[in-house]
Amino acid sequence: MSGSRIRLRYSGLMLFLFRLLSVGTGLVFTLLVTRNITLEEYGVYSNIGDTLSYFTLASAIIPFWVTRFTARGRQDSPKTGLIINLLVALASTAVYLITIPNILGILQVSSKYFLTYFVGVFLIVENHIQAVLEAIFYPKRPEMMAFGLLVLEIGKVSLGFLFIIGFRMGLIGVLFSLIASYLVQILFYVRGIRREILGRIRWDYAKRWFKASLINIYGIIGGRILMFANILLFVYSGELARAYYGASSAIASIVGYSSSLSFALYPKLLSEANPSDVSSSLKMILMFALPMCIGAIVLSEPLLLILNPLYAVAKPILILLSINALLSAASSVFDSIISGTERLDADEEISYRKMIGSRLFLQQTLTYAQAAVIVPLMYVILAVGMPDALTATEYLALINVLTNLSIIVSKYVIASRCLRFDIPWVSLIKYLSASLVMSLVLYLTPTLARLSMVAVKVLFGALVYFSLVLLVDKEARKMLKMTKDFASREISEKLN
Repeated sequence: MSGSRIRLRYSGLMLFLFRLLSVGTGLVFTLLVTRNITLEEYGVYSNIGDTLSYFTLASAIIPFWVTRFTARGRQDSPKTGLIINLLVALASTAVYLITIPNILGILQVSSKYFLTYFVGVFLIVENHIQAVLEAIFYPKRPEMMAFGLLVLEIGKVSLGFLFIIGFRMGLIGVLFSLIASYLVQILFYVRGIRREILGRIRWDYAKRWFKASLINIYGIIGGRILMFANILLFVYSGELARAYYGASSAIASIVGYSSSLSFALYPKLLSEANPSDVSSSLKMILMFALPMCIGAIVLSEPLLLILNPLYAVAKPILILLSINALLSAASSVFDSIISGTERLDADEEISYRKMIGSRLFLQQTLTYAQAAVIVPLMYVILAVGMPDALTATEYLALINVLTNLSIIVSKYVIASRCLRFDIPWVSLIKYLSASLVMSLVLYLTPTLARLSMVAVKVLFGALVYFSLVLLVDKEARKMLKMTKDFASREISEKLN
């Protein structure tokens, strides 16, 4: 089984380290965008992402089964998955191109943005290709996804300077930067996986995948219904509200990067269920997610100011979304347990009765429960209450946090029935205590709203936190040694 060859901590650390590096590149790209397009255009840019997500509904269906089949040693799964997902991509782009005029009309977007929305079609195709290529790497060499992330982020910044600053292309230049950088990432993946995709197409696999895709479609539709709250925010409160939410999300998502520390847990559980892997993943996530969340809360105003002074009023939104990202990061471990221990597809035949009775189906149903609360409640607040843009965005962020809290409790209950594991409460208390000390130091230290000063303060806070954690936590010292070993090994391999 490929899962036995997966190095859980190595893969997680590699992806997390590159995600931390991408914080810098991501911030630079966000500054390129926010400083060179208007608030209205940034709201449209965020809405394009929301809209395109509805046309990539099916992009994750085939990759989901490719990962599971590859992890279980089913030959020719990579080639079959790539071809099938390309066909799905072509169908999705055709529907998008036909419906663009209707989309602009329904969302009350000016026709001057028609070309901008049209260019988004390339992102749909790239999303489908990227998803299946990463699904091929995932059960064998998950660390390659970390290198792919680095390629993507470097491409976004360099191409962003070219199209946004060099050619002064504005909003459409932002999209060109994304399209070109995703293309570079795809070429990088293809180079590393070309042997795996030279097999034959197994149409019997495709038949089984499409039959079992009921679960995927059910989950994806639930996710898009949940995301409809963002569309309502854009329609009823305008571009400004969506810009506040988008800018705050861009920073808060950094907290969610900590979930990458456990991303190798899922393919490993597909092959072997080891409770110690779960505890180890939880420790790694909490070690980083807690200080990142608290740091984002303490530094919320200067972080928004360096994006654009106009975003400073969104401080409460960033605080709420940072807490939400912390909950989602912890919840990712429970998601891995539920999906990784499910043996629905281990049999040759997959019946609909088994699918509906599976834990995967129950896991997806939680999204509907969350959407059933958020979407109607936001509609009433926006359509009846008619709050201003800032207040409306605060409501959405608060409701997201409260519902996500109940969802994580539900997932914990389900996961604990799938696999007996321990919550590392002692480690949690250590990390929380060190984070609170760090937050006090950051709060008492004056901050100028300049990128260099904020970066120095973030690094200083990290130094304070990890100094305390290394003193009291054996796991942290072990991870530090492991990181040093990984770095020296990678450097040695590159030099040789």
